[in-house]
Amino acid sequence: MIRIILGALLATFVSTGLSTGAFAQSSYQIRSGDSLQIEVLEDPGLNRSVLVLPDGSINFPLVGTIPAAGRSVSDVRADLSAALASKFAAAPNVFVGVGTLAVVTPRASAAAATMSVYAMGEVTAPGKADVAPGTTVLQFLAQAGGFTRFAAQKRVQLRRIGKDGAEDVYIFNYDGTGGSSIGGSTRLQAGDVIVVPQRKLFE
Repeated sequence: MIRIILGALLATFVSTGLSTGAFAQSSYQIRSGDSLQIEVLEDPGLNRSVLVLPDGSINFPLVGTIPAAGRSVSDVRADLSAALASKFAAAPNVFVGVGTLAVVTPRASAAAATMSVYAMGEVTAPGKADVAPGTTVLQFLAQAGGFTRFAAQKRVQLRRIGKDGAEDVYIFNYDGTGGSSIGGSTRLQAGDVIVVPQRKLFE
């Protein structure tokens, strides 16, 4: 009788202690990467911390694999108790709490988003570049290191794929002496290609 009373008091104490943890409440939804603290009152040798795997499951001795992610600690405790029941003379007292939480990487701010544009030909640094939305033709040329000494600065091309899938070609004259279909303040769009041809012999 004394053993039964002591067991009941211990179970009440453990249950109360775990229930006071903010993340052990039944409303918390377990996530992959969380660490669960599991205790079996009747067999302390089973007490351990288990990691919620990327597939959302946990592995526990005598039980095997059970789902955990997206469920409450109460749901997991019920599954563990049911799975362990056949291993004991009486239904075991199982307690589940969240030991540590998964590290969540914050999403990048929308203001920090970039777009990919490209430079070819007679620029110092040709290739792909990730620029902020709103970047202009002149700003992008500056980011690409400017022109080489062989650049045809009056025939800079902006190549852009239109909504119909066709390529549109716009001409930008860096000298500003005419012949441009766009200006240096033209804003680039994702996927735009700036092509700087090589100047001709007497150009």
